[in-house]
Amino acid sequence: MPSVTTTADPATRRTDRTGGRPGAADLLRPHLDRALGGRLPLRVRLWDGSELGSGDGPLIVVNRRRALRRLLWQPGELGLAEAYIAGEIDVEGDLGLALRTVWDAVRGSALRPVRLSAADRARALGAAVRVGAIGPRPAPPGTPARLRGVPHSKDRDRAAIHHHYDLSNDFYALLLDETMAYSCGYWTSDAPDYGSADAQRDKLDLICRGLRLTSGSRLLDIGCGWGSLTLHAAARYGARVTAVTLAVRQAAYVRARVTELGLDDLVTVECRDYRDIAGDGYDAVATVEMGEHVGDAAYPAFAATLHDRLRPGGRLLVQQMSRGRNAPGGGAFIETYIAADMHMRPLGETVTLLEGAGLEIRSVTALREHYVRTIDAWHRTLDARWSDAVALVGEETARVWRLYLTGSALAFAERRMGVDQILAERPCPATPLAP
Repeated sequence: MPSVTTTADPATRRTDRTGGRPGAADLLRPHLDRALGGRLPLRVRLWDGSELGSGDGPLIVVNRRRALRRLLWQPGELGLAEAYIAGEIDVEGDLGLALRTVWDAVRGSALRPVRLSAADRARALGAAVRVGAIGPRPAPPGTPARLRGVPHSKDRDRAAIHHHYDLSNDFYALLLDETMAYSCGYWTSDAPDYGSADAQRDKLDLICRGLRLTSGSRLLDIGCGWGSLTLHAAARYGARVTAVTLAVRQAAYVRARVTELGLDDLVTVECRDYRDIAGDGYDAVATVEMGEHVGDAAYPAFAATLHDRLRPGGRLLVQQMSRGRNAPGGGAFIETYIAADMHMRPLGETVTLLEGAGLEIRSVTALREHYVRTIDAWHRTLDARWSDAVALVGEETARVWRLYLTGSALAFAERRMGVDQILAERPCPATPLAP
């Protein structure tokens, strides 16, 4: 590694690769500090070996000047995410700690981005020209969602679900445990031999008990994923399950598992939109982390559908992510690369919408801390099987997932996001009081 020499400003260093000339960091630092309203709280090593920023934590390595060009065209979260996905930026050390450090600086007002004047922008542009960062807009890396049509129309919802959930059954099998549950687990033990699959089974039992499933109970599983609840409810409780998903590959996987387990007499799998579900009189309805995809304007109709599919006295279990009152929920990166058109709201607003559909809330179980452990388990698996993941989906998509899991775990750990099981019931008609 080239030797490092210290300039008059200890926060800006350059290596001998600059040949004694001002390094890219020397040219860019004043403009970066001005734009951010303070010094970047992380060390950054640029493509020529020069460094800027401060701190003893993770080191951000800018491998190519194209990263700066990308940020000029797409400032903010999405530009940074795309530079990471493309491999133009790397992190030496803990990626989660790097994200937390920047978030804390913004939240704590150590960084106060300012509105740049025309003169400021002109000087920054001149510095960008000198370091060779000016050029055509770089193409987005990976596979961002490209949706058309009216938000939350049936065709657009199908495309959004296909983008994320039909990525690759083999990839999800690599990432998840043997239950294939892609949702928050319920961790009931700290024993060394208790793992992700145990937490998922405990979550499935929590749902089935709440729904009071018994042999012959009719269960509608809306957004069934890879069938974890469907298969558990049929095999362990004897429920007769109608499983519904929009994802073609998920439906094919669940059908194969149903046949493999000898559950064809108990389970029907339908690949359809929730708005096209026929029939009513179900004893129980479950929707596990599907409501986030419904959209804000469509949620009252979704809640009415949940109500109408149940018989009087039937039970509903909604497991759904929420956002903190002052937290954004989602963000440009998530909505572009993971869950397009996703909408999250504070828990209380979802409860109000369900009550407005005529459902009686029976209980709410908060699982936020459980999601941190669940995502950490997925992340450890991704890191341990990185080369296999890259072989399945390519390095850029694997980097999308590393960034997604890291950021999601941090959001739940810092209470910016939550997840809850909402148990409700369709009331029976009131019995007239005796005279």
